[in-house]
Amino acid sequence: MDQATMRALTQDTAGSPDVLRLVETPRPRPDRGEILVRVHAAGVNPADWKTRERGVFADGTALPFTLGFDVSGVVEAVGDGVTLFRPGDAVFGMPRFPHPAGAYAEYVAAPARHFAPTPRGLGHIEAGALPLAALTAWQALVDTAGVRPGDRVLIHAAAGGVGHLAVQIAKARGAYVIGTAGAAKHELLRSLGADELIDYRTQDFAGTVRDVDVVVDGIGGPSWARSLRTLRPGGTLVSLLPPDDAFPAEEAEAVGVRAVFMLVEPDHAGLRAIASLVEDGHLRVIVDEVFPLEEAAKAHAHGETGRTTGKIVLSVAP
Repeated sequence: MDQATMRALTQDTAGSPDVLRLVETPRPRPDRGEILVRVHAAGVNPADWKTRERGVFADGTALPFTLGFDVSGVVEAVGDGVTLFRPGDAVFGMPRFPHPAGAYAEYVAAPARHFAPTPRGLGHIEAGALPLAALTAWQALVDTAGVRPGDRVLIHAAAGGVGHLAVQIAKARGAYVIGTAGAAKHELLRSLGADELIDYRTQDFAGTVRDVDVVVDGIGGPSWARSLRTLRPGGTLVSLLPPDDAFPAEEAEAVGVRAVFMLVEPDHAGLRAIASLVEDGHLRVIVDEVFPLEEAAKAHAHGETGRTTGKIVLSVAP
């Protein structure tokens, strides 16, 4: 492989994890306002395997394509007009979402302000696990719901990629945090700051939890309507999944609460806020398992079991 090419995972057809192929492809070049990042680690998210299975990105981009949104790496080159970064800087980010970022590759070129400096003391594997999940939690809790000290926050799937970070961000905002998760994960969640935990296998959260200010729901379906019953008047249900016929918008309005769908966005300021939480010891990412780039199919299969705690990461650089 020469300096004009790179390794990348691509797919030509939709389907199972086995459609992912490692190929040699032209290395991108940074355009104006962009940086070229040598990728050291790429996070694996549910959006990745859902896109792989459908064969189309949320923005309509069709096959063939390279998956991956989470990037942690080192700046290789900068395009004209970039002042934030220089070659050699360690950065992390979620470039272009929901458009393709191509993070399952050795290099990514993307807008400079879709990245931020990697938190001090954090390795690339952990930094690669953070962007999409942490930005989702931050934008749901802070930008959308405006969580304040003393608020009661209910987080569904609290041990998942977004959930375990949302627990910590809500706690850092001074909230009382309630999480739903299997009993085996309760000890971990308590160590992350959860105040109250509901075992969804044996307890009905809708019959237990009351007077909640904010619900963060990445489950959808029946949990939407049931979550409304936990909210106080004026509370907010933030869905991380697109609404369908089950989304209770009218029911929410009828009982005096707000139900909204939030799609995460690239966010330089949000990444810097997340980095500060990491550096101050208020936020740590749990990495469930690390796979080499060429074993991305195994990473997807592992994620699709639904039994992971925290994040899955691909190690890209040697």
